Amino acid sequence: MEQLFAFIAQSRNFILFVLLEVLCFYFIVNTNNYWSASFFNTSNRYAAQMLAWSNTAQEYTNLRQVNADLASENNQLRQQLTKLQQVSPGAPTAYRADSVFANRFKFTVAKVINNTTTLANNYLTIDKGTADGLRPGMGVISPTGIVGSVKSCNEHFSVVTSILHSKFYVSASLVKANEIGTARWMGADPTRMSLLDIPRYKPVALQDSVVTSDHNTVFPPGILIGRVRTIGAQTNQPFHDLTIDLSTNFGNLSFVYVVDNQLRAQQEQVEQQVDSER
Repeated sequence: MEQLFAFIAQSRNFILFVLLEVLCFYFIVNTNNYWSASFFNTSNRYAAQMLAWSNTAQEYTNLRQVNADLASENNQLRQQLTKLQQVSPGAPTAYRADSVFANRFKFTVAKVINNTTTLANNYLTIDKGTADGLRPGMGVISPTGIVGSVKSCNEHFSVVTSILHSKFYVSASLVKANEIGTARWMGADPTRMSLLDIPRYKPVALQDSVVTSDHNTVFPPGILIGRVRTIGAQTNQPFHDLTIDLSTNFGNLSFVYVVDNQLRAQQEQVEQQVDSER
């Protein structure tokens, strides 16, 4: 305290000068219309700029929560959309699924916390596990397309086999051509896959959408995989040589949705019974 008083005593002339300057400035602004308006406009401009910077900083710090909220909302919308698609699929028009079948897909939002794209066999790690109802074999999709399937889980984390994996295959359908084939990554470009087993007599259009087909138990049908980029012919083979641009950007994955087909076990059980009788 004594040091404070000593400092004030030593700097009393300077402090008095500053106070007089402030008092003079106050009288000038309040007694002169021109300077009053100038001060008002200038102070408002700087205050607005400071407020804009403050809002920008606040928005940036809230981006994580905003992204999480959007992912949660997208999850609800996707669940509703999938239900509608299952209740009334494209054909035949007379078909209508019962409520159990229509609600068989359940989605869980998860955040990607690790991801590889440059290896021959790539994986992701997500922040949900068995405590959240996840188990191996579940499909994983992004807001823009398919991602992979759950390989292993512990209580709070899961490792996902990416579609950028040498042994990952997914049943795929060309929307315009209405033909089913197999999508597979050939291990080179993380933005492209190959579409196999499409007969050459089937006309295929560039940019035709490639989606998950009905012939799998992991993904809901109609999930986008990509679009046809190139059309060629396999040598001495009756199939097209098709390359597709992936719809999912694996270099920028943030949130994903884990797909639980709640009737998968029943479907696989009855199919295994048929296979064992052959």
